[in-house]
Amino acid sequence: MAYIKHIFDKNFLEYASYVIRDRAIPDLEDGLKPVQRRILHSLFEMDDGKFHKVANVVGHCMQYHPHGDQSIGDALVALANKELFIEKQGNFGNISTGDRASAARYIECRATPLAKDIFYNPKITEYADSYDGRKKEPQLFPAKIPVVLIAGAEGIAVGMSTKILPHNALEVLEAEKACLNGKKFELRPDFPTGGLVDASEYRDGNGRVLVRAKLDTSDPKRIVVRELPFGSTTESLIASVENAAKAGRLKIQSIDDFTTEKVEIEIKLSRGVYSEETVDALFAWTECEQMISVQLLVIKDNFPRVTTVTDIVKHHAKQLVGILTKELELEKKELLDKRHIRTLERIFIEERIYKGIEAQKTAEAVLEAVLTGFAPFMKEVGPRGVGGEDVERLLKIPIRRISLYDINKARSEMNEIKARIKEIDAHLKNIVAYAVSFLDGIAAKIQANEDLGRGARRTFVGAFGKTNVKEVVKKDAVLRYDAEKGYVGTAVAGAAVAQVSPFDRILIVRRNGTWTVRDVQEKAFVGEGAWWIGVADKEALAKTVWTVVYRDKNTHLAYVKRCVIEGWIMNRDYSLVGGGAVEPEDACYEALLVSQKQKFTFTAYYAPKPRLKVLKEEFKAQRFIVKGIKAAGVRLSPKAVKKIELNKDKDTDKDA
Repeated sequence: MAYIKHIFDKNFLEYASYVIRDRAIPDLEDGLKPVQRRILHSLFEMDDGKFHKVANVVGHCMQYHPHGDQSIGDALVALANKELFIEKQGNFGNISTGDRASAARYIECRATPLAKDIFYNPKITEYADSYDGRKKEPQLFPAKIPVVLIAGAEGIAVGMSTKILPHNALEVLEAEKACLNGKKFELRPDFPTGGLVDASEYRDGNGRVLVRAKLDTSDPKRIVVRELPFGSTTESLIASVENAAKAGRLKIQSIDDFTTEKVEIEIKLSRGVYSEETVDALFAWTECEQMISVQLLVIKDNFPRVTTVTDIVKHHAKQLVGILTKELELEKKELLDKRHIRTLERIFIEERIYKGIEAQKTAEAVLEAVLTGFAPFMKEVGPRGVGGEDVERLLKIPIRRISLYDINKARSEMNEIKARIKEIDAHLKNIVAYAVSFLDGIAAKIQANEDLGRGARRTFVGAFGKTNVKEVVKKDAVLRYDAEKGYVGTAVAGAAVAQVSPFDRILIVRRNGTWTVRDVQEKAFVGEGAWWIGVADKEALAKTVWTVVYRDKNTHLAYVKRCVIEGWIMNRDYSLVGGGAVEPEDACYEALLVSQKQKFTFTAYYAPKPRLKVLKEEFKAQRFIVKGIKAAGVRLSPKAVKKIELNKDKDTDKDA
């Protein structure tokens, strides 16, 4: 049994690790999930400047991705619709309407220049065997910008999930430049669907944002949705409006969808209803306003990590410097090799060293003749000298090339190589400035092509806060109480208590001193002769002092208690008398007076006894200290109390 448990645990951990690392969560280094990385790798391999059928790209990618053509096709369409790294031709669906793309055999795509600039450099990319060992695929692309922030990502793995919102490409590049220059920066989400966003609780990528549709309310009898909130489509938004209208939360005459290239959903309002008073209801009851929670979870160093937007920009600024340094050093090495080869070729041809090999009979003699011929020119050759490989390369030069050798052209090429090496040395010496200039070049390409990487910001950033549903709903229902039968509700035949909405909660204070908070219902039994029934508004109740006078049923000694109701659990009974806990059925306390007034007087009537001359006494409620709701009351008098009366004619606010 223990062995079987070990097998299950081991297999589950392997499966969980695979789903987290190789399917659902993007990697911090290049911002891509494995299927996206394999799609781009396929496009780079197939690149010939022309568009390729998506079906062909999917088939090529299946050499690297072991999960079938459907998952590859869907991922390719989703990546292409981010308008960053894949250039589209044909119907790739519509992110606004939710329409699907055409079949893979009808649509075409190719890698964009931006994708090549950011990802493609096989010379510094690490490759590993594909799943079947027949091919090599990149482990990670050396991405030069924070792709995960620009593209965004969403994925659910085993025990964890990620939701990274997209950001504006130009703003991300500016943030990376600011980081390189040691300046402060701040990023806010930018969505391809436009709309509005309140990012006051964004918390650097691990909080939440409030998104709204952009509404045109210029016509008082018509509301037009011009831009969608992130995560919604025209179809889902229209459905939410229709559902709200059926539930009676909106009063509309009709809703029509005229969306083409731009979103246009027209909502015609009912007679007597106007745009200004309907906007808040749309935000409260439909997808026109939504709260989105975000978590910036990525794979970093082969482990899932929760990070922040700021940390990602800092990581990529450092990574950019490292990548550019590698590229420059590699290019310099290649140029030095090329300079060395061109120097040997020039000396070999100009000094006619090749003439010395004509009389030689053996390979060893030929090698010796060439080396001997170079001996006088070793200072010009440099410290690398002349090796066996160099001699082999020189001996392979065709006679035609030797006879047509252009000295001026060779010198011009050599000067260009030297100038480029000098330029690379300058870049390596000022690598940060070079990195900033590289980012400026990427930004210029994005600005030159509006369809590439979303140049201008599409989402307006503002502070508007979430619409309070309770404020939108009208208090158009009457709460009634039947004191004789003990029922309260909106369908009860009794005295009107208050105007309420379906979202209000009501407070009931009963004759025995217990109190309860419950939802508004059509009919509910609360007991006969309740002291007080009304709306349970926490803010109002926090400022209200309750005064209750109660007595012990056995001794008839009276107590007074002043307290504030601050919190509660719904549908649970509490007590204003005694110590605040609900008394059992044989409770020895009974409430004689309950009042919300801040200052008032009341009279206590004492039970007649021999030698008792004073049979009543007046008290001022404000003279007693306000205590916690769980505190016991203060004894009013050592005399037994017969009854308590509120002095209506002597209510005063003069004395405290």
